Amino acid sequence: MPRGLFVTLEGLDGSGKTTQIRRLAAWMQKRGIDPVMTRQPGGTATGDRIRALLLDSGTAPLAPMTEMALMFADRAQAIAEVIEPALAAGRIVLCDRFTDSTEAYQGGGRQLGSESVLELHRLICGDLKPDLTLLLLPSLEASLARARRRNERTAAQTGQDENRFEQEQGEFFKRVWQKYREIARREPDRVILIEGNLSIDEVHEQIAEAVAERLVAVRRTA
Repeated sequence: MPRGLFVTLEGLDGSGKTTQIRRLAAWMQKRGIDPVMTRQPGGTATGDRIRALLLDSGTAPLAPMTEMALMFADRAQAIAEVIEPALAAGRIVLCDRFTDSTEAYQGGGRQLGSESVLELHRLICGDLKPDLTLLLLPSLEASLARARRRNERTAAQTGQDENRFEQEQGEFFKRVWQKYREIARREPDRVILIEGNLSIDEVHEQIAEAVAERLVAVRRTA
């Protein structure tokens, strides 16, 4: 059986990833494809517990290396439990965040550097890389404003508080944003950069076009 396709969506909180991954899944389902959807941190029982610790603004301050280690613990479990079995079964996996997020937030935002992130990825994740990454980069200001509104609304509706990263200062997010751009420049064959304050429909159209092209390429080589 041919191996499946691993697609990730990346970007700052508030960039529209969650909306777009749902629209992409619906687009695929209309074409007879049933993707496996997951997210990081989270996506497994263990991962959801790690997510609560990492994102809750009530969590005591974490050392940057502790934060990064928890991200990779979550990722290793997701690969073993969800991602690798689905790919081995020939499924398409849609994942909201992967190691690019760790490189951007911990490598860039926390200033741990790319080298340590990529080395841990090789050791812990077997250097598993997405076949295609869709990187959403609207303006920094628009992303942060949307993320804070969404998290406040979610907290009011569900009692879940995932605001810990949104409490960081502007310089932190500038470093994250810049690191994402650096990743896109370094890996242009894998990372499709979708920039600007586009509408939801405009972003979806670019995503659908990129995924359709990749699916055609996969069928040609199968």
